[in-house]
Amino acid sequence: MADEMVRRAQRFINTTYGDGATLGISKLKENGQTSWTVMHALTRALQYEMGIESLSDAFGPTTLAIIGEKYGKLDGTTIPSAIFCRIIQSALYCKGYDGGEIDGKYNNRVEASVVKLHRDMGVDSTYPEGSLWPKTVKGLFNMDAYITVSGGTNTIRSIQQWMNGKYILRKDYFIIPCDGHFSRDVQKSMLLAIQYELGMADGVANGVFGPGTKNGLKTHILSIGSAGTWVQLFSAAMIFNRRPSVSFTSSYTSALADAVRSFQSFLKLSVNGTADFQTWASLLVSYGDDTRKGTAFDCADEVTAARAKSLYSAGYRLGGRYLTNVPGTKLDKVIKPGELKTMADAGLSCFPIYQTYGDTSAYFSEFQGTSDAIAATEAAIGHGFKKGTRIYFAIDYDNTDEEITSRLLPHFKGINEGIVQAGNLYKVGIYATRNACSRVSQAGLASASFVSNMSAGYSGNLGFPMPSNWAIDQIKTISVGSGDGKIEIDNDISSGLESGQNSFNTPPSKADLDVVFDMTWKNELLKEVQAYLKSIGIPEEGPPDSWPSFGKTKYTTSFCVKFLLQWDDLFTSLARILRMRKALIQVSAFWELRHHNITSIADLPVPKANDDFSDACVYEYHNDGNLPDWVTQFGNKITPFNDCSTGIGQIFGSRAITARNYAVDLGLLDEAKRNPTKDADIWSVWQKLHFNQSYNISTVPYMHILHAHEYGLPRPSTTTSGKDIEALLKYYQGNTAEAAQQAKLRMGLYQLLEDKFNSIFRKYGTRSVNLRVK
Repeated sequence: MADEMVRRAQRFINTTYGDGATLGISKLKENGQTSWTVMHALTRALQYEMGIESLSDAFGPTTLAIIGEKYGKLDGTTIPSAIFCRIIQSALYCKGYDGGEIDGKYNNRVEASVVKLHRDMGVDSTYPEGSLWPKTVKGLFNMDAYITVSGGTNTIRSIQQWMNGKYILRKDYFIIPCDGHFSRDVQKSMLLAIQYELGMADGVANGVFGPGTKNGLKTHILSIGSAGTWVQLFSAAMIFNRRPSVSFTSSYTSALADAVRSFQSFLKLSVNGTADFQTWASLLVSYGDDTRKGTAFDCADEVTAARAKSLYSAGYRLGGRYLTNVPGTKLDKVIKPGELKTMADAGLSCFPIYQTYGDTSAYFSEFQGTSDAIAATEAAIGHGFKKGTRIYFAIDYDNTDEEITSRLLPHFKGINEGIVQAGNLYKVGIYATRNACSRVSQAGLASASFVSNMSAGYSGNLGFPMPSNWAIDQIKTISVGSGDGKIEIDNDISSGLESGQNSFNTPPSKADLDVVFDMTWKNELLKEVQAYLKSIGIPEEGPPDSWPSFGKTKYTTSFCVKFLLQWDDLFTSLARILRMRKALIQVSAFWELRHHNITSIADLPVPKANDDFSDACVYEYHNDGNLPDWVTQFGNKITPFNDCSTGIGQIFGSRAITARNYAVDLGLLDEAKRNPTKDADIWSVWQKLHFNQSYNISTVPYMHILHAHEYGLPRPSTTTSGKDIEALLKYYQGNTAEAAQQAKLRMGLYQLLEDKFNSIFRKYGTRSVNLRVK
């Protein structure tokens, strides 16, 4: 909502400093909304008026020092100019306080607001008058709030105010927000407060959990009967970690001791009810006491027999290993053949980790999540992990809260979807920061958390409590063993939620399974497909020559080839999981996509031939009003009916239900069966087929499996004959003469994909120097 006084503040900056060139900024939008952009502009204006030549967005040490040196404090007797005063007044309005008329007068209204600001900050005992002091000026020129904001608590705010009031005169302590939220700045200030109480001098205290702080805390064990500032700091740390039923207090009561026992039990610390060093450490930094001895580990190196013996002797019982390598890198971290048996024989269980790139926000999306889940399923099957194993999907970068919302939640939604599409064999876990683990788990998208607490500087670990469903707590990289038994691992604490696996299925043979497409050959693929389709009367754009003159298609050949490559991981994983040829799945999806008909209804003798029109009819059948534009565009020509072929593979909802039910019977899928004659079930599946590309693609192979069953053919496999492949391509369209004719044309595309690309990649691998596609 726009604030007129904030708008006036923005206008003041624009009119006083022109187009912003004087301050090195762009002209402000006069929208009446406070933002960092506005605060940065006001900070630069303040610096300019103080004579600072090098202007900056940051209210840093130079700005702070000059205020103290030139003015000591800012009020009606020291403000150097009307413009300077108007900057202060504007900042007050942008922080939600009365700044007077922005008229350059430090009057009673301004003084009253400064008094209120100091009271909200908690520093009014130190600064009781209406004058601004250097550190409170710094606190004025930022976006920190000094009142409880949404999601914050008044208890945390009172602690923030207490800390500000108690430590404001220390050199390196600055005003922290009083918004009721535990954050990075609050956590650092808590460490500063502890260091001050330990007797560290200004310049020595630095807010870092280093050796001096650790040694000092070991001498400040608190228990029932303890009192004073140390208990206040400890109870504050408990509250910051969101421990329930804890009051901010200076007395260590039996109630506080009970809360401490609960916290210690939760984190697998010694349960004694006292504020000992390990408890202090776990409250103050994400990794806690990093000298703790864990019983779990994760590592990138192979666990050989000698290493497994070292690990077991060192007390480890559970280890995390990687399902795959990262394409295009030299790091070889994947589980090796026979390694899981070696671990099991030595008494070590294993939990699988899936991570490819995952180190920037750009990687994560719903589409990528689905692809990752299916690839992880295929890899887990290939290593012999049994049904019910939990796979931990990794987020290995410092994500922001906004990125969790925009990237990671959709990504894990896609992962859950992909797990189901790949047969629902495995559970979903998450490896990430505390914040990401908590939010993804709270959304119901992960059943357990592997927490990257070792990355203590990550914003997602600063100011956030441990996830309630934590299973593995990663705290420090160490080496275990010697000689052949030496191995570098991450020492992890286990909560007991994750037991891993110590027995495995016999890994299926990977011989003759399809592999991912080598993208260096994408242009060659396009040329080959274009040439073949053109030879059978299908141009790059538009309908096949065999269609009537009024025919019109939605997608070009180039678009369809790009689509195949975009979803190659999914096509490959489905083919490997179901032990069939990738080309069979590719051709059915590609062919239907290339033939998607969008001919004008007015030109069609049979309106249903327009695929979009048929979709609209089904959509209207199942919805009463509030129809989207893509439906209403057909007006009153629509004749509602309950089902039609839809989506990439042009599959009927009822037929998809039948196919997926059959796959459930075969043990290929683990999902609730639906009724193919029930409108509600048809509509539920039809929507997925229409709106969810990965669901549609993953249903294609189950359609082929169903057709093989219905027409007495062997289930499609990696050895299915060309004759049976052609029959399956025919039955995908129906058991008609036209379908048989179309199957011969599809068969040509199948042979192109299989013989000129897929089979060669299987034989030679991708990125082969000597690979030649002819």
